[in-house]
Amino acid sequence: MSVAYLFPGQGAQIPGFLKRLPQHPGIADTLREARGVLNMDIDALDGIEALHSTVNVQLGLLIGGVAVTRALALEGMSADAAAGLSVGAFGAAVACGSLSFADALSLVKLRAESMQDLYPRGFGMAAITGLDERRIGAILSQVGGAAAQVFIANINAPTQVVIAGADAALEAALQLARESGARHVQRMMVSVPSHSPLLDAVSQRLAQAIAKIDIGAPHIPYISNRRARAVRDAAGVREDLALNVSNPVRWHDSMTVLYELGIRLFVEMPPGRVLTDLAQQNFPEARAIAADDAHLKSILSSYQRVMR
Repeated sequence: MSVAYLFPGQGAQIPGFLKRLPQHPGIADTLREARGVLNMDIDALDGIEALHSTVNVQLGLLIGGVAVTRALALEGMSADAAAGLSVGAFGAAVACGSLSFADALSLVKLRAESMQDLYPRGFGMAAITGLDERRIGAILSQVGGAAAQVFIANINAPTQVVIAGADAALEAALQLARESGARHVQRMMVSVPSHSPLLDAVSQRLAQAIAKIDIGAPHIPYISNRRARAVRDAAGVREDLALNVSNPVRWHDSMTVLYELGIRLFVEMPPGRVLTDLAQQNFPEARAIAADDAHLKSILSSYQRVMR
């Protein structure tokens, strides 16, 4: 194995990220298909005000990621594995051949609407850098843990952890993290408590919808959010897509699995470069490229060098 596609999650969005996608027939066709399936103006999904909507953000991330993978495919590039953080898992499932783009759009719309309806305000997520999972778990216990509605949501790196929950509990946890020596703490551009038990109802709705959709075995390994394992069967993909929204994402473990499978080129789909930076920091012997920063020709050139 050599190449993995990575799909970012909510929080990576920046205004205009869809408008910055390269001019390419594969991208144009993907945008056209999305318009037809959703019956909505997708050109407005990435506006400054539009990005306050969980629905717009999650749909935009899926569309942008799939569009670039299709453009690369038309230029002769393919991946050996795929992983997506949070909602990025749906783009990964499309890239793996398990899920159609049309079905992914419908599922992501349901997912995002359910999340937004359940927690329209008063909740969110925050990132803490410089403390490990054990120390942050202790901080959350001090704040009140589940009773205070605050949970560990993502383990992105050994000392980069995301927490999710109620605003008051998040602010209290961030203050304790600062006092404990965290290098950096930051509220994220996410208005829902993703990857926590607070979203169990969303997982249930998704599971019911996914049960009615044709999901196939992945053509290449799909790396699960919840278990951080290479999934090679349809049942595993189905379970991960339904349950990742209400369970912590073990992203660092997922990337370790990819590296151990032989991945040496990580290509992050737009927007942003958060996953690229994490890969470079934790796996210096591999190369990581953010499609947001690189021309398609540059990505293809890196791919050709890896495949020699």
